[in-house]
This record gives sequence, C-alpha cells and structure tokens, in this order.
Amino acid sequence: MTATLNRVQIPAIAEKRRPRVLILGGGFAGTHAAVALERLAVDVTVVDRRNHFTFQPLLYQVALAVLSPANIASPIRTIVRGKENVEVLMDEGLSFDTSNRRVHFKSGTDVQYDYLVVATGATHSYFGHDQWAQLAPGLKTLEDAIEIRRRVLLAFELAERQMLETGSHPPLNFVVIGGGPTGVELAGAISDIAKLYMRRDFRHIDPTRARVLLIEGAPRILGAYPEDLSRKAVEQLNALGVEVHTGVQVTDVQPGYVIAGGQRVESVVTLWAAGVQASPLGKLLGVETDKRGCVVVNDTLNPEGHPEIFVCGDLAHFEQDGKQVPGVAQPAMQMGDHVARMIGEDLEGKPRSEFRYFDKGDMATIGRMAAVAKIEWPFKAHWSGFMAWVTWLTIHIFFLIGFRNRIAVLFEWVWSYFTFTHGVRLITGSDNLPGWSKVSRPEEIATVPADAASPGARQAS
Repeated sequence: MTATLNRVQIPAIAEKRRPRVLILGGGFAGTHAAVALERLAVDVTVVDRRNHFTFQPLLYQVALAVLSPANIASPIRTIVRGKENVEVLMDEGLSFDTSNRRVHFKSGTDVQYDYLVVATGATHSYFGHDQWAQLAPGLKTLEDAIEIRRRVLLAFELAERQMLETGSHPPLNFVVIGGGPTGVELAGAISDIAKLYMRRDFRHIDPTRARVLLIEGAPRILGAYPEDLSRKAVEQLNALGVEVHTGVQVTDVQPGYVIAGGQRVESVVTLWAAGVQASPLGKLLGVETDKRGCVVVNDTLNPEGHPEIFVCGDLAHFEQDGKQVPGVAQPAMQMGDHVARMIGEDLEGKPRSEFRYFDKGDMATIGRMAAVAKIEWPFKAHWSGFMAWVTWLTIHIFFLIGFRNRIAVLFEWVWSYFTFTHGVRLITGSDNLPGWSKVSRPEEIATVPADAASPGARQAS
C-alpha cells in the first residue's frame, strides 16, 4: 500500500485553532499516542471503557496466581498525570459520524474531533461457536485473568473436598485450546503451579498428578516463530509434563469435556487461546476491513479516504514488505508514537512520514526457567531455556508502567523462584465449576488419538 505524502489539510489548522485529538482505547497504542502528544499544541481526550491500562503480556501470570492484578495494571489517569493537554474519560464508543467528525458514546454524549485515533484492540474469536465462551474463557482482560484463576484453583479445591467426602475425584485434566504464545504460556504455568507450587498444599489429593493438554489444530505450536524455536518449545513443555497435541481440531466444547480429533477428552477446566477477532468498532467506521474485522490502513495508518483517522494496534491491518504486521505490543507502541509524530508534521505543514515497524524480536515464556526468544535487535539470535527466560523477564519488567510495579513484580518473581510459593492464590466469586459433576471417573478417561500427538507427549493408560 502506498501512503499519500502530500500535506494533509485539517480544518482546525487552517482556522488556526488547537486541534482536538480523540483517542479511543487506553492500551499500548492509545497511551503511547497520548503521552507523545503532550509536546504538541493539541487538546487530547483519551476514552476507554475501563479506567486502567493493562500490561497484557503478563495477564497469564495473574490468571495462574503468580502476580496480583495491581502488579500489571495502572490507572490511565496516572499514566497521563501532569500532561496538561490530556484528559481521560471512562466511556465506550458506539458509533461514528465521520462526515461531521463526531463519535457517539454509551453515556449518550457526542464528542467532536479533528483527529481520531482508534486503538480498541481485539477480543476472542470462537469461529462461530460463541456458546463456547462460557465454558472455555479466553485471556484478554483482567476480568478474564481473574476468572481463569478462579476456575483453575477451584478445580483443586473441589477435588480435595470430593476426595475427603467420597474417596475419589474426577481426573484433574486441564485443556488449553490453541498453541500460540498465550496457549503455551497458560499450559506451562498450569503445570508449574500444580507440580511445583501446590504439591505440599493438599492432604487428600496429589496436585502433581494433574494433566495439562495443549491442543493445536496446526502442524506445530508457535506457528509464527521459526521451526527450531517451535521444536524447543515442545521439548520444554514436555519436560514440564505438558502433553502437546498438534494437528488436532477441537470440534466441540461441553461442560466437563471437549471433542478433539473425534474423541472425548475429559476436562475440569478448558481454556481458549485459539483465535482473536478485531474490536467491533473497526467495522462501524464504514471503511475496508479484513476477515477478522481489522481496518485496512495505508502507510500513514489511515483507512482509505480518511487522513484524519488513524487506526493502531491489534485493530489495524498494516502490511509491510508484503506481510501483515502482527497484533502484539511492539507494533502498537510504535504506531502510537508515530501517530503523534505525523500530527506534529501536519501542524508544521510538512508531509507525513511513512510508518515502518522496527521488529526487535518475539518471546514466549513456557515455565520456570523455560522460554523461547527470537532476537532481531541489536543482533539476531534464537535462544531457548534459561537465557531466553532471563531475557523475557528483564524486558517485561522494563516495559511495565510505573516504578512501583517493576519493583513489585521483581519481588514476586524472586520470592516465588526461591520459595516455590505464590502469594495471590485467591478464589473470588462463585464456587461453581462448569461440568464438574458431569466429569467421568478416572477409569473412563479418554485422550486424543496417539498418532496425532507430538513426540514426547504422554498418553493416558
């Protein structure tokens, strides 16, 4: 796609008044844009339906009781505190009037803009089976993480109680559907807490006998990573006791079990990490979108015919060198910064500069001292194991919002590493676990077909 590099005409600039920049979404792209716009003669309004920024790469650590929600979240107002030209509203966009440059919000108010930055991210995709959402939660928000934590911890508590009452309990099978970074991280973390951190906490059950199954429909996990790192990830997962099954399609999710590869797989907790779709706001803009609902943008991050609208982060379908830039934190942060740069160029009457994504690499943690890393800068390398884990830990702490959060997270990790304890294993909400009473007895357990499992995966006897 070719960018239009002519000077962009914005009415507010021609009228010599301060342009209003309306930012929808307080994630990586939105907050980076807001902070970078501080130095410009513009008025900025950041709108999000939640009052906090969430550091999504560490959500799974909240979900598996390693960190507390406060460790990875920060109020958006705190992030922009001291930036006199930035205000924050807690609201939700419902529709657009692009002709009159207005956004209608859930509260009933309309807000006018000169520039609109849409960075509302993505949500789960169940590929037409939305009824699975209640049975197999995904991981995108703090609420998702807390619900996953509740289900995983509750499974052990219910097993302990049932063992005491009846002398038996359903098999503690945890099924993670989807072998991308989130699925790999969830599977490894569940195995860690079961086999390392909770092994001495119960009197009537043995948490180390819990089974974790990672099911991926593609030929290999971490499909966006090089093949050597994918193989290393499987090896590390197997070493943790995770059963990796590739080339296996999940065709149904029910309370207490899933159908995978044509067979029933018992599951006390099923988690979804198999797909995402763009925020519905993308389609409401009335511009071109791809099959996931992402807005197709040009080299200045604008949908066709709308130089005043920027779409960033997971919601943007941006191609560079013939490939779509992935919807992860790095591109989102860079897009947010670049939007501020282009608005500054407009104010100075200069042509807009094209956005170029600078890929520094990708990392996925697998478990305690286990990770894979594809390093692209400042040198190229493929790492796995302890070195990749240390690199992952260092980079994630560096990018956490706020000095207090960095210290808190580092302390939690160091404490857990040396003591094999987690301090936030709290169960809140209902004590109901979908399908618990419907799970088969241990002698009836089934597994995915043996010929569909990756080498090293353990099969049930």
